[in-house]
Amino acid sequence: MKILTLFSLFATYSSGNSINIEENAGQFFSSGHTNNWAVLVCTSRFWFNYRHVANTLSVYRSVKRLGIPDSHIVLMLADDMACNHRNPKPATVFSHKNMELNVYGDDVEVDYRGYEVTVENFLRVLTGRLPPSTPRSKRLLADDRSNILIYLTGHGGNGFLKFQDSEEISNVELADAFEQMWQKRRYNELLFIIDTCQGASMYERFYSPNLMALASSQVGEDSLSHQPDLAIGVHLMDRYTFYLLEFLEDIHPASKSNMNDLFKVCPKSQCVSTPGHRTDLFLRDPGSVLITDFFGSVRKIEITMETINLTDPIQQVELSPVNEELQIEKYSYADQLPVSEIIHQKPKQRDWHPPDGFILGLWTLILLVFFKTYGMKHLKHIF
Repeated sequence: MKILTLFSLFATYSSGNSINIEENAGQFFSSGHTNNWAVLVCTSRFWFNYRHVANTLSVYRSVKRLGIPDSHIVLMLADDMACNHRNPKPATVFSHKNMELNVYGDDVEVDYRGYEVTVENFLRVLTGRLPPSTPRSKRLLADDRSNILIYLTGHGGNGFLKFQDSEEISNVELADAFEQMWQKRRYNELLFIIDTCQGASMYERFYSPNLMALASSQVGEDSLSHQPDLAIGVHLMDRYTFYLLEFLEDIHPASKSNMNDLFKVCPKSQCVSTPGHRTDLFLRDPGSVLITDFFGSVRKIEITMETINLTDPIQQVELSPVNEELQIEKYSYADQLPVSEIIHQKPKQRDWHPPDGFILGLWTLILLVFFKTYGMKHLKHIF
């Protein structure tokens, strides 16, 4: 009797598992989503807008870490802060005041830089209306199965975003560009994030389906900066993107966090401004949309019936030149401090440096004491 009961329980468990597997497989093959793209845009120039470049590079670093390759990222930076002559640490852009997290790195591929970052080029990238001579790296080669993340940061106002402090893109132009993308079957789902003053005004005119939008501030509110650094002399990030980056550091490719979790990033107690979001155009429930549906990658798989042994040790290849035998060195990843620990760690002690004007004031005091004691006739002994 006990054996019969155990057998019936095992049969029930097996049938339940097979039903779940079939449901998951059905969802996988019926999904219209096969690839992810990201368009990341910093629209500001000049050194005092350092934080906008750091914002964009932080999001770039996060999507690459979660698996979106450079071939599927269009990165637009309006200024090159890493090579700015005012940068005390050339070839670096930091997003944290401890100066531990360099988001510029050695593998950043900037597709549009400097004066290439214009409203016209941005709209051409979205709609695909580029000259035939445009290289592949500068194109958004998305299709009707692509999920696209679009991130914008810079200076804006009610219904517009400034580019290069010389031109603007309006919320109507942006809405029309997204509609062209939908009509031309250039996306499956689209996530729009903007970190700028009065950011919610930029998604008020959207009317295309399958589009979700987030903003760092409501109409009439400023989006505030964060992380001032005295050594660099500017703020390193904006508040909303800083807490967005902190949230993304806990996300991994198999994470089950959804869009409702993303909506809770940077409440008003942290941002000071009021972040907003719009989901009425999106066809799915945001609670069922994983963060990795936009920030991660969808990898191609190959189904095989062959048994593959992954436990056998890899044989080290040896090269035998004519004169001597040369063995290839074994390489491994160096242990790195997790970014989540970097963000929460205490600032390290820095070397003391005299404040500005201290040396000049000290020399002035010495000269005054000298003149008071010896007078002008002994001035020649100084020089």
